[in-house]
Amino acid sequence: MPTLYYSPQSRSDTVVALVRMLSADVDLREVTIARQDGSGQRDPANPHPEGKVPYLTDGDDAVRERGAIMLYLTDKYTAAGLGPLAGEPGRGAYLSWLSYYQGVIEPLIILKWANVSHPAIAAGLRDTDTMFARLSDALSKGPWLLGERFSAADMLVSSPFLWFSEMLPEDQAIKDWVKRCGERMNDAAA
Repeated sequence: MPTLYYSPQSRSDTVVALVRMLSADVDLREVTIARQDGSGQRDPANPHPEGKVPYLTDGDDAVRERGAIMLYLTDKYTAAGLGPLAGEPGRGAYLSWLSYYQGVIEPLIILKWANVSHPAIAAGLRDTDTMFARLSDALSKGPWLLGERFSAADMLVSSPFLWFSEMLPEDQAIKDWVKRCGERMNDAAA
């Protein structure tokens, strides 16, 4: 049985919500983590090489990074339909959004929060205006990133804006999408 190591009030909350939405047979193990405010500490029970969460183990497999964990889980627990499978319509967009989050969105948010800018960042990652334009473009085709289909990509990509709503642009479609995603995840937590 897979085991998900998580800590409440952290980036792992989204993956815990996904496990619940998938009705996945996953052992949820709460661990402590070192927090940004200096509280907490690395938990020796957490096998993540850096002591972070989320971290998923499944037999000899170990998966880290939220996008990879979410892909692993949606491919393994397919009944809820929260991720298009190989060969299904929307698979390319799904993989792209999971990767875009990890490779562009999260780094841009962290850099903006840290007030770091450099021409190399803009050349490689672009900027938050471009990122929000990509989101707006996708949402112009439907209420979710994959059009009419809600997926784990919506959960992942919307997650930082549920914590940091002040980072949202004035684009009402994006604000409404984040709200819908939050409602879906809150329903899973209840």
